[in-house]
Amino acid sequence: MQLQERINAFTQLGTFLGDWSQKMDDPILLRAKAQNAWFTLDNLKFALESWSLALTEANLQKWTDSYSFEESGASKTVAIVMAGNIPLVGFHDFVTVLISGHKVLAKLSSNDKVLLPFLAEKLIALEPKFEGCIQFTEGKLEGFDAVIATGSNNTARYFDYYFGKYPNIIRKNRNSVAVLTGKESKEQMEALAVDVFQYFGLGCRNVSKIYLPEDYDFDAFFNGMFSWKDIINNDKYINNYDYNKAVYLMSDIALLDNEFMLLKEDTQFSSPIAVVFYERYQNLDNLREMLQDNAGNIQCIVGQSGLEGEIDFGEAQTPQLWDYADGVDTIKFLLEL
Repeated sequence: MQLQERINAFTQLGTFLGDWSQKMDDPILLRAKAQNAWFTLDNLKFALESWSLALTEANLQKWTDSYSFEESGASKTVAIVMAGNIPLVGFHDFVTVLISGHKVLAKLSSNDKVLLPFLAEKLIALEPKFEGCIQFTEGKLEGFDAVIATGSNNTARYFDYYFGKYPNIIRKNRNSVAVLTGKESKEQMEALAVDVFQYFGLGCRNVSKIYLPEDYDFDAFFNGMFSWKDIINNDKYINNYDYNKAVYLMSDIALLDNEFMLLKEDTQFSSPIAVVFYERYQNLDNLREMLQDNAGNIQCIVGQSGLEGEIDFGEAQTPQLWDYADGVDTIKFLLEL
């Protein structure tokens, strides 16, 4: 199969995802929601719409034009061990392996086993040449040439042990941060609320920590967050909010609380659900150096403070195809197999 044929197929799949996002009573989506209570219909709709916007012919052409594809037909089988924290979290790896001309052997998370097999069937229906290029397994991974595995810092140790002899990309815990200057507009703060709360904060691109000037006034921040106040009506979210609040209060830990999220001063990056950590900075030069030293813990930096590599408020959960997790160029890795 030629690259253009693969691009055409994924372009059609993107169109389908856009149409599908308008049919939230679809049985497949209802099954996904029933399997994982974090997969609300709003979050499923957001995921489908985001992928529909990403998988356009223009985006796919721009993405692939940066590489030299060899159409030799000598494809490899790439095992993908997928996470399941947000809907279709492993879809980028799935797309990347196939667009590179390789075959997918996917091991799905028990938390997200409905959506991707359905989309794989749809892709094959759109382009039958993908038949035989996609396989799912629930058992031991066997018969593969390379591995892309996503998990926690703990599971990464096991991935290193089992897959270390193969060409691999092994992803660990990462979190995203926001840098505020105190000059942000109301609209920017409301956009930041999307970066914080979308998917209930479960994704590695969710902002779990904010950096603030020493004299920062929290009113602007909380006013922006207020646009997501209804998140507290989700049973799983409010259970986490109540639990974390109780634990902190019993430990006499100071909190800022707006009744649907907690702010805790902390030097760590990974905050619990319904909690955002914050830390104050003296100047941006020192903050820049600190963030560079901790680059291995950070997925993306949200803000308009002038720091290198920042993305704008509200864009954390809508990465482009060429925005690679952990900054590792997955297509380059695959083309060198």
